[in-house]
Amino acid sequence: MIEQWLAHIGVFDVLDIVATSVLIYYTLLLIRGTRAVQILSGILVLVGLLALAKLLHLNLLGSILQLLVVGAAVTLPIVFQPELRRVLEQLGRGGLFRLDADDARHPMRSADPSLAAACRSAFALSSLGLGGLMVIEQQSGLKDFAESGTPLDALISNELLISLFSHRSPLHDGATILCDDRILAAGCLLPLADQPRGERRYGTRHRAALGLSEQTDAVVIVISEESGAICVAREGKLSRPFENEGALLTYLLSATRRHAPERNSANDLWLHIRARLFPSKPSLDETTNADHPQELRT
Repeated sequence: MIEQWLAHIGVFDVLDIVATSVLIYYTLLLIRGTRAVQILSGILVLVGLLALAKLLHLNLLGSILQLLVVGAAVTLPIVFQPELRRVLEQLGRGGLFRLDADDARHPMRSADPSLAAACRSAFALSSLGLGGLMVIEQQSGLKDFAESGTPLDALISNELLISLFSHRSPLHDGATILCDDRILAAGCLLPLADQPRGERRYGTRHRAALGLSEQTDAVVIVISEESGAICVAREGKLSRPFENEGALLTYLLSATRRHAPERNSANDLWLHIRARLFPSKPSLDETTNADHPQELRT
């Protein structure tokens, strides 16, 4: 019986199963840690109850559940709008299958004067009791958000960043968008993340930083005006407050990379698989840093 079953399986059937498995795997990675997991669980519960009602011939209950399942299926594109936008954006920049292999191709930079100036400005603002939002652009274009503010196109400097977030500046309420060594715009409006229930209540600055990091791959520095705490929002998560400028700079150097004029993403999937099968040995610096780990995410 098994031989007859295997006789009907061809090469393209195996390829179809592997491709479908890879698609399901990366879909689960994209929705991991988001509200989509709970929503999918609720839909599966409705489908299970519908199957049980059909099995027990509960016609009235089955009709009601069927309408609920159809309604849920119609509203899926609206409910999963952030996740769908993230998938399409990663497909557009060739990053859906990159993941950990991308980090292997882009090691941490040893120095970056622009990031160092941003770190100095963040701690200077904190000491002055001023709040701020600094957005570091990555592969996702932030032109739409930059157009909501005032274009500057100026070199990044400690003095300019501090003056932009001073209370007398008309641009201090919005976010400042940084790209490489330039300040693209200031006073920009960012999307707000939903306020989580049963957890710490975030202010408008922190919600704006989380909202942008959920929709793009940008790295956002948040300076709290109330407490003076300096955190970083990345991939929809907020780090713990940084105690000194060196720790913040080290984290930003590892979390960001310089823009490249062209990116070859044809081998991204192969690089990811190779990185998983043949992990590289840690260097001496990585071994030293591993002896003193620092947990940054809450």
